[in-house]
Amino acid sequence: MILTTATAGAQTLPQAPEFLKKGDKVVIMSPASTPVKAKVDGAAQTLRDWGFKVEVSKMTLNRHHMYAGHPDARTEEFLKYLRDPEVKAIISSRGGYGSSQLLARITPDTLAKYPKWIVGYSDISALHSAQLCAGNMSLHACMAAALCNGTDDQINLYLKNALMGHLPTYSVPGHKYNQSGTASGILMGGNLAVLSKIAGSKDFDCLDRDNLEGKDIILFLEDVGESFERVNAMLDQLYIKGVMKHVKGVIIGRFTDYKPRWDYKDMNDMIHDTFTDMGLDVPVCYDFPVSHDESWNYPMIEGHPVTLAVDKDGVTLSFVCD
Repeated sequence: MILTTATAGAQTLPQAPEFLKKGDKVVIMSPASTPVKAKVDGAAQTLRDWGFKVEVSKMTLNRHHMYAGHPDARTEEFLKYLRDPEVKAIISSRGGYGSSQLLARITPDTLAKYPKWIVGYSDISALHSAQLCAGNMSLHACMAAALCNGTDDQINLYLKNALMGHLPTYSVPGHKYNQSGTASGILMGGNLAVLSKIAGSKDFDCLDRDNLEGKDIILFLEDVGESFERVNAMLDQLYIKGVMKHVKGVIIGRFTDYKPRWDYKDMNDMIHDTFTDMGLDVPVCYDFPVSHDESWNYPMIEGHPVTLAVDKDGVTLSFVCD
């Protein structure tokens, strides 16, 4: 089972919200952009087939410019489900844009008072960061589009198991740029652009220097549609703000939908050079299954202690209980 106590060694850990069991209620809603109805319907069926009671928010398919409703309306809906004791998990319908708007309308104290699993990735990284700052674990994982793949899909099964409190151990192939070693820490990260966007807000920036004081972290990152220049600048931002001194291991997922530039064939070439220039002397792995490619996006329990073991031949990420 996942660690639920507040300490692990000398580190303070976020708390795990209550795990799910069959018959528990979950909600699908849209904290960010508007999903496709058929994908929401398919996701709801998968969750029902797993034995959960499913409610789909009446606002899920709303539209307000690029968002699934006005920020005030999305915040009100989110808070309604957060405060509902019957709801055990809030499943984001999709990412897109707008999750960070909710952070201007809620407080860390509110999130801390109602610990609950929030599931999603991409733009939902803003909510995961807020959860960690409030002292809660959160679940970086696939949303409606992937849940449509059904109950037997391996990545969906990983999500089901995580929601029900079963710790994963992930083993993946090696990569030519892997930097060997073994390290332990608290798992944090997500979408690089979103994390950069909320940087500077101590209340909700889990990678703020003050929030990291006394913590060892294993950092995971992914992104989509970002240029080499932008990714390089965002990694430099992490270095300049002092994040990297707390990082004991790095997991690079896939960076997708970009154009090769200069003499770099892919994003991993540039990231590897950037880390070399930083003198980053910790285990690093590349092409780990966390990305906008939903067939390559393992659930990551943010805030949980993990051990990362890396060599040229393979990588193991273990979620551990101290």
